[in-house]
Amino acid sequence: MPIDRKAAANAIDAFLRAIGRDPSTEPDLVGTGARVADAFADELCSGYSVDTRALLAQSAIVGATDGVVIVRDVPVTTMCPHHLLPASGTATIAMQTRERLVGLGTLASLVEAHARRLTLQERIGEGVVADVIAVLEPEWVGCRLVLVHGCMVARGERAIGTRVETIALRGATGDAVARAYAALGVGQ
Repeated sequence: MPIDRKAAANAIDAFLRAIGRDPSTEPDLVGTGARVADAFADELCSGYSVDTRALLAQSAIVGATDGVVIVRDVPVTTMCPHHLLPASGTATIAMQTRERLVGLGTLASLVEAHARRLTLQERIGEGVVADVIAVLEPEWVGCRLVLVHGCMVARGERAIGTRVETIALRGATGDAVARAYAALGVGQ
């Protein structure tokens, strides 16, 4: 769906007026509608324009390998679809490789593409592991996200310091589940 920046800016200005603020007369709010529209179009929702499986496929290389790859502390910022407030933190991706590898930076880009959408934290990890399984076919893959949600800090519970942790894991069975959780840093 194409982005209509003007309509988005007008909607933000209308929202500000609806909550008793006038962006045409309050100096701090002049241009806010356009800035918010640009922020969402250019940054906060930029993941919608990325074909995540193509991103992985373009970087994939074939070469027999049998190791665990772990990429830790990938910075994550996403927007809560329920409140349009940010959640920020880190992701860890771990996988037991088979024959296909991918550039490590591509894994960070994959997380970014899933996070830069209006989505739940759980869906980011699920999207990452689904894409990795589909394109790279590892023995197992996991994605752990640890985020602080603006909606929990700035409103409602005001639970400052609360971190939300989610784990998406596919392919691991039996003893591999414990190894995958250890690789992801679960419990640390």
